[in-house]
Amino acid sequence: MSPILEIADLRKTFPGGVEALSGVSLEVREGEILALLGPNGAGKTTLISTVCGLTEPSGGTVRVAGHDIQRDFRAARALIGLVPQEIALEPFQRVWDGVRFSRGLFGLPRDDAHLESVLRQLSLWEKRAAQTRELSGGMKRRVMIAKALAHEPRVLFLDEPTAGVDVELRRGMWEVVERLKAEGVTIILTTHYLEEAEALADRVGVVNRGELLLVEETGALMDRMGRKELVIELQEPLDAVPAALADYGLELAEGGAALVYTYDRRSERTGITRLLADLQAAGLALRDLSTRQSSLEEIFVGLVQEDVA
Repeated sequence: MSPILEIADLRKTFPGGVEALSGVSLEVREGEILALLGPNGAGKTTLISTVCGLTEPSGGTVRVAGHDIQRDFRAARALIGLVPQEIALEPFQRVWDGVRFSRGLFGLPRDDAHLESVLRQLSLWEKRAAQTRELSGGMKRRVMIAKALAHEPRVLFLDEPTAGVDVELRRGMWEVVERLKAEGVTIILTTHYLEEAEALADRVGVVNRGELLLVEETGALMDRMGRKELVIELQEPLDAVPAALADYGLELAEGGAALVYTYDRRSERTGITRLLADLQAAGLALRDLSTRQSSLEEIFVGLVQEDVA
């Protein structure tokens, strides 16, 4: 199956010589969720704006379902839904009128059944007669998504969709995204919440200084770059790691009540069995053992720091 979104050597240089995109190439599969991670100013929003036709590229090509965004702009843009970071809604416009207007902008015939389905899916049907100024921040975000879905796009861009939303509403937004994916909508989202990408995304792309550092399956990235730690709780606290255990690279947890051993879980030999034997030989009594794996946030921070270095 050919990708629904093809980006090849995309570049963007702003007046003054600021290079926001430095030859980004990316293919997005139909029906997947791709999360773009990166620090502020990395180029994520510029990438989305360029693909959606809000910013003119300085070089490279973008195709949406085979339609070039410059040579065949109308056909390409009709396949894209965009939810920007900023909430841009007419405060006195009613929800239903705003969503209908958005559909009309693409020259599509009236389809109240589709719009009702979208509003129900986003838990907005009961608010259809409300003016947007009467809605909460979370509801306004949902209205933005409803407007972006009004013309039945195949690709949906969500630029920081849960920014400024509390934890409960964020979880609700995750459910919305998962339902959209189940319906076959391709979703590209940017986020600063690493747990969001870890929970939702099929693949993760890391952007920094206008370059795409990598794109990889979320689970594979976690397996490839995630470290695992064995936390060894001690019955008696230590002042320092015993010299006999120096070769293990153990870290003493705060208060000396535990030792932390980091290992690669992909390795055939983790060294844990030998470590436990040496702990016993050193006369250390254990209270408990537990393990934890690096989070996507830790992996992301490590990648960005490597790129800066």
